[in-house]
Amino acid sequence: MDRVEPLLIELPSEILTPRMRLVPPAPGDGLSVNRAIAESFPELNRWMDWASTMPTLIESERFVRDSAARFLRREDLPLFLRKRDSGEFIGASGMHRIDWQVPRFEIGYWCRTSMVGKGYVGEAVAAITRFAFEKLSAARVEIRTDSQNARSFRVAERLGFRLEGIMRRDARTPQGTLRDTRLYSMVDLTDLRSP
Repeated sequence: MDRVEPLLIELPSEILTPRMRLVPPAPGDGLSVNRAIAESFPELNRWMDWASTMPTLIESERFVRDSAARFLRREDLPLFLRKRDSGEFIGASGMHRIDWQVPRFEIGYWCRTSMVGKGYVGEAVAAITRFAFEKLSAARVEIRTDSQNARSFRVAERLGFRLEGIMRRDARTPQGTLRDTRLYSMVDLTDLRSP
């Protein structure tokens, strides 16, 4: 197998869905990210390890710029979910824990509280999954979620990801307690269901 050179992989400036533009982070996005985190902090703090404390605006901008650099280096492929018509920030997703030699990608996601329950996350994850298989030749796409986060793991199940197992006590919650993680995967695009 030929060695993959991630830096040479051409990626589009956006992935379009019926209602959204999925775009990489860019300098200046820190304000919209910070506002969405502030709105959603009680929910994020319950599930996301990176949300143990509310970030300052400067910390959010630093995160955005670091994420943009990681995207350019192809170390991580974060994507922001924005409404197609207004550009309003909905949440974040992307492909993480990448192994370019497989290739394997893990999709993560979060949605601001005011947008939850409207199907945005399922629409985004379906588009990213399709992109991973069709454009990046994925052999495997994963979703990992706290075993107690039913809203999150139902996204994976609705889209056709298969539960491979529950990893017991493999991570800590933002509050520091041990948690179990549900591991879902998809190895063939034909398994993908409509959101």
